[in-house]
Amino acid sequence: MSQAWQRSLFSLAVAALLLLAVHELSSILLPFVLGAVIAFLLNPMVERLVRLKVSRTGATLVALTVFFLGFVVFILLLAPLLEVQIAQLVNHVPDYLSALRRELDTGFQLLHDRLADEDIQRLRDAAGAKLGDLLGGTANLATSLLTGGVAVANVLSLIFITPIVTFFLLRDWTLIIETLDDWMPRPYLSTIRDQATLINETLSGFVRGQASVCLLMGAVYAVGLTIIGLESGAVVGFCVGILIFIPFLGGIASALVAVALSVAQFGLWQKPVWVIILFAAGQALEGNIITPKLVGDRVHLHPVWIIFSLLAFGALFGFLGVLIAVPVAAVLGVLVRFALHIYLESPLYDPLKGRR
Repeated sequence: MSQAWQRSLFSLAVAALLLLAVHELSSILLPFVLGAVIAFLLNPMVERLVRLKVSRTGATLVALTVFFLGFVVFILLLAPLLEVQIAQLVNHVPDYLSALRRELDTGFQLLHDRLADEDIQRLRDAAGAKLGDLLGGTANLATSLLTGGVAVANVLSLIFITPIVTFFLLRDWTLIIETLDDWMPRPYLSTIRDQATLINETLSGFVRGQASVCLLMGAVYAVGLTIIGLESGAVVGFCVGILIFIPFLGGIASALVAVALSVAQFGLWQKPVWVIILFAAGQALEGNIITPKLVGDRVHLHPVWIIFSLLAFGALFGFLGVLIAVPVAAVLGVLVRFALHIYLESPLYDPLKGRR
């Protein structure tokens, strides 16, 4: 067996082992992934401080202090408003579901003249069953979040482990990169470095750009929903901003939840229509101006491939998979485009190329 085939088989074996490890350990990897994302975001700041003759450890401490202090200040400024609205939202969830069911019954009544009685009854029973499942699922979710030992452990790990992971990754970032570079097969070192540069540009463009989009659109939706008069509008708006990090699916799910809440609070017309208009305008603003400006086309992925990656990684790794789906798909996109380029330039694609 040639050395090229040996390297290929070894690389495939390593990739398979890593995939298996992520699948088996997905329940505990969230603080490590979050720590890596924060370190990736803060590394440019640390590099600038190092160029100003600050030690790597000191630069890491400064960057982490600025980041976490900013996060704490942000939370403290919004905490009073968010605390009241979250409590209000949790307390009113059963009332909202009951009101939503009444509005659906009203809508079914309007359809009564156009559909047969058995069809109306079938739709009403289905809606009632779904709302019952939603109510039960909401109660179970709240119970698990508040009392579940695993959930409490995950929250504690996010609070205590994420900063530690971020610190060590930031402090040793250069050493980690140099070590990985030393491990690369020497015949392909320049090619690997070129592709790693493209991957870094793709990931940095997506992560930093998408984070900016989330903050800006979260503020837009929070203000818009509050002006419309939706109870807990600020909480819903900032939740929308967080979910927008998940392309397509996050925005759609957020819009459905916001419209359902508005229907439960105000009925089928007027305010829900304004909520729909707000989300339609927000999606147009995000898709045509904000995302192209802040993210651009750095990810180079077709929307269908993004949706597929979200569903596939979500099925494989759960919530962690949804978070890492687009970045991993972007990395795979860089590698696939490189492999396609090699294939198109090889005799395997065109036998005449081997004779030129």
